[in-house]
This record gives sequence, C-alpha cells and structure tokens, in this order.
Amino acid sequence: MLKMQRRFLSSISATAGNTKTLNQGRWSVKQVKKSNFHVTLDEIRTSIDSSDFIALSLQNTGSYAAAWHRVSAIDTPQTSYLKAKYAAERYQILQFALCPFSLHGSKLTVHPYNFHLFPRDELKCGMPSYSFSCQASRLTAMAREGFDFNTCIYEGISYLSRAQESASKFLSGNPILADHITVSSSPATVADTVFVGRIRSRVKNWRQSCIDSGSKTGDDDLVSSLRRLVLGSEQYGSRLCLTIDVCSERQVQLILEMLTEFSDDVVPLLVASKSRGTQAVRTVFMSSKEDKDLFKRELQDLEKEENRRVRGFREVVDLISSSQKPVVSQNYLSDFTSIHAKFLGPLPSNLDDFSSSLSSAFPNVVDLSQFMKEISPLSNISNLPAAMSSLNRFFVPVDVEVANQGCPVKLNEGHQSHGQNAVMISQLFAKLCTIQKSDQSTVQSNEDFQALASDEHANSVISCSKNAGDENVKVWSKNSRRVSSENLVFIWGLAKKMTAAKLKNVLQKSHPVFAQEFDVKYLDRSCAIVVFWESGPSETFLSAVNNEEQLDGSLKEMVAQGLRASGYETYKRACRLGFWEADLAESFDKALESSDTDPDSDTKPSEIDWSNELAINFDEL
Repeated sequence: MLKMQRRFLSSISATAGNTKTLNQGRWSVKQVKKSNFHVTLDEIRTSIDSSDFIALSLQNTGSYAAAWHRVSAIDTPQTSYLKAKYAAERYQILQFALCPFSLHGSKLTVHPYNFHLFPRDELKCGMPSYSFSCQASRLTAMAREGFDFNTCIYEGISYLSRAQESASKFLSGNPILADHITVSSSPATVADTVFVGRIRSRVKNWRQSCIDSGSKTGDDDLVSSLRRLVLGSEQYGSRLCLTIDVCSERQVQLILEMLTEFSDDVVPLLVASKSRGTQAVRTVFMSSKEDKDLFKRELQDLEKEENRRVRGFREVVDLISSSQKPVVSQNYLSDFTSIHAKFLGPLPSNLDDFSSSLSSAFPNVVDLSQFMKEISPLSNISNLPAAMSSLNRFFVPVDVEVANQGCPVKLNEGHQSHGQNAVMISQLFAKLCTIQKSDQSTVQSNEDFQALASDEHANSVISCSKNAGDENVKVWSKNSRRVSSENLVFIWGLAKKMTAAKLKNVLQKSHPVFAQEFDVKYLDRSCAIVVFWESGPSETFLSAVNNEEQLDGSLKEMVAQGLRASGYETYKRACRLGFWEADLAESFDKALESSDTDPDSDTKPSEIDWSNELAINFDEL
C-alpha cells in the first residue's frame, strides 16, 4: 500500500496542468423512455456484449426518513443492511444510469444510457407497486437539476421483478403449459381413486371422439356439433379441447398424472384463477407429433411475448446479469438492495441470505467506494465530483470516447443529466485501475485491467457476507478508534436540550464511572451515544441507571426526570424488528417493550471503528 501511494504521489507531473479535465465536461447520454425503449434494446445488448465492465448509478425518490436511518460508524454490516433494506423497500428508482465500458491502455470507451422509470400498474393487479415514498429534499434537488417529472410519470418505463413476473402468469388469463409433471409421493385415497377413474373415462371417450371426427368426413356440421356438445368438447384455436374443472391442487396433480397415459396426442394446460390457483385443466388434442411440437412452440412464443411485455426495464437488468460482466457501483449497498427489491424479488431478512441471493444474479460487483479507500488522497472522499477533482491534480491520463453518441454536447444551464454519474464512475474506475496498474506490471491489455479489478475488488457481495460474521465495521476516517459494541451505551429522555459537550460535562458529575475516559455524540435530536474506551464501565453505568438502589446524586435526579439507557443489543433489536420511528428514542422504547426473542439473532459483541467526526449537524435535519 505504501509503495503504491508513493508511486501515485510521485506521478505528479509538470504537464498535469495541460491534462484534460474530463469531469468538467458534459457528455451526451442517450435518454431512454417508454417510447424508444424496445427499439433501443438491441443496441443496449450490443453495448454490453462489446464492453468489459458495466457502471451504474441510481436516482431514488429518497434515501432515509430520519437522521438515524443513515448508515453510520456505529452500524455493523447487519444493521447497515437493515437500514438499506428499509430504504430500498420504501423509495422508488426514477432514473437508472447505465454505462458499459472498456479500458484499453489509457483509452476509455463508454456507452452511456439513462433510463427513466416509473412503476406503472399496467396489469391492473397492484404490481410492481401500489405506492412509494418520497423525500422532500430529494425531490427538491432533482427539480433544481432540471428533472422532468412529467416525462417520468407519462414516459417512464415500467417493469416487474422476477418474483412478480412469476405471479403475473396467473393473472394474464393465458393457459399455462403443464410441461413438468411430477408423481405425488402421498398414497392415493379411495376418493382419489374414484375421482381419477371418472376423469379417465371421460378423457378416453372425448379422445376417441376426436380420433373418430378426424376419420369421419361424412357427418354434417349438426351431427358433429351435437357430438362435441355431449362429450363436452370445445375449440382451442383450431384444435379440439376438453376443460376439466377442479376444486383443489390435489385434483390438478391427480389429473396431470393420469394424463401421462395419453401423452402422445393430448397436451394439458393449466387455467389459472384470480386467486393465483388453478381453476381447471384443459386438455388439447393433437393430430400428430408434428402438430404437438408446433403447438408447444406456439405456446412458448406466446409466453415469451407476454413476458417481454410485462418485464419492461427488467430486460436490461437481465442482460446485465446474464453477461456476468463486473458491475461497478459507487454505493454498493444502497444500489443493490434497491435493484434486488425492484427487479429480483423481496429482500431477505439478513445480510447472509441477501449476499447469497445477489451473488447468483451478479457474481462480480466492484464497490468503488472501497476501491477509493486504497488510494491515500481518496481515503476520506465519498463524493464522485470531489474524487475526480482530487485525481485531476495528478497526471493520470484517461481519454474518453463515447461510442454510442460521438462528441460532447452542451447542456442547458442548471440541468445535469443523471447519466453523467455513470460516466464519471467509469472514468474514476479507469483512473484508479491505472494507478494500481502502475504499481504492478506495465501490461496494456484490457484483460489485465479486468483481472486487476476482479481479483481485488469484485465479489464485494461475498466479502461483505464474510464480514457479517464477525461484524467488523470498516469506517474510513482520519480519527477513528476501534471499540467493542459492549462499550456503547445509548441514552435518551433528557429533560433539557444541551450540546454534546454540555452533556458530557453533566455526565462526568453524575457518577464515578465517568471518571474514566469516554466520549459522547448525538445520533439525532432525541438520543445520544456514550462510548467507553475501557471494558466494564458500560455495564456499571447501565446497572446503575436500571437499579434505583444504586442511584444517588445528580444521576438519580436525571433518571427521575426521564433519563433512560440501554446497550447495543437493543439498538440491533430495534433495527431487526423494523421500529423505524422518526426519533431513535421512540424506537428504543418500542424495542424495550417488545417481548421478541429471536433465537437466530447474533448476540456476540461487535467491533466498531469510532470516529471523532461522528456528529449530527442539526442544520441538515
């Protein structure tokens, strides 16, 4: 690391002033809406196939509903995930910026797109979303940047997640091909035997009439119609069919098992009910093996067309997933909890299950914010423009070519396309790769850049899951000290409003335990956290607050006025149970009143990197 930093700093050149400041320019980003989405899909597919990396950036309707909902230094990987999960389920993605790119030497080739999304209920079934929340400050900032809300609502691309698409098959009204028939392991009852015998007889007679009608050409239309009426035969397109009503999924299973006896010329279809169950089994007669193959292809084509119609923007997400290309994100946890919730399925309750589920769809994820921590000048920067500005002081040549647009364009004053963020992520990633490559080999092939990124920074999903086990929080700050979660105490219910410094002074006079070194910070207006640097004092203080016999002096008076205190386990319980109140104090009260005892919850102490810079600016609230 030191060697890489020295080489980075020594790369300052007298010609740096002549280097092109790429992030100062504005590049043409293709805007994709409902009207041009389908005609752009093939172009997007080609861009992804021809690139080696994919940068993405999301713009949501909000990020947190209260100050303490933000991920902070006191959060373990699990509580960080629970906060991101709550935000992902609450807020909606309105813009999805995508930038497939390749890096060859110092040449960066980008294909930027910006997709406008809106969760339109096109199936009239409450999907993808009945409603979503908005953060007033976020909408204000978007309006200031020139965001067109009319375009979003009327021209935004809708979508269904994978889980919602599976559910929508039962709501489309189209019969579903019962292609995979498994034999039930439960023994047949007398009622089952009678039911199957009755249906078998009915199907045999109907099937025989279908065979006879194909061979008899002398019957007039009236006789043929009467025969079909008596046997219950209908038409499915140009083919004869028989509909068998069912009362349970058990009957469906029995009928499908019995129909395997006639699999040569009978194809079973499932007719879904509005309750997402099966209301009937429809058997369709095939005149030949060729006719059967043709019929199945017709059904598959119809299903693909229907899926393409309801899938919407998720077509793009599936293209990214199937490409298996490394995906570069500036805010991994926020971005991918949103992507999972909106395009894959409901978010799991814990980080390990989320990591496993996400890895199956996106096996290579590069967390750019962690990549930046390894470069000394960027270790404390999380803002993209600030990071680019910092790198522009040094000679890190990267030439950008926008392959799908051509040349830079001038944007209207005050209007900033969200798609620029994805281009900036690709630029920053390319510069960081160049810096790291300079400390290793001098090869120029794109495969080396790919290996460099993949070996050390991809699979962030997996590394995050590993960290979840020991719950070590990696907070990169100038002034940080590692402390066990057992040494943290949350206090609330203070009778008077006071600054953190004043509160620390009051606590020092309230109990002997505060004679040792400790720190105090506010997490929001209602709750503060006390950090003891030695083991033991936290337990002593909690015991004193919760035991009237141990109270005396000013601490007794503070408790009488409403002071309450609790340890880190209560904080984790509040997050786990979803007590996301506006005030952290209210969440603590609910968590303490809850009788929840989760046997799977982790009660091991966690290690926290405490930062002296952890403070709430009440002007921002």
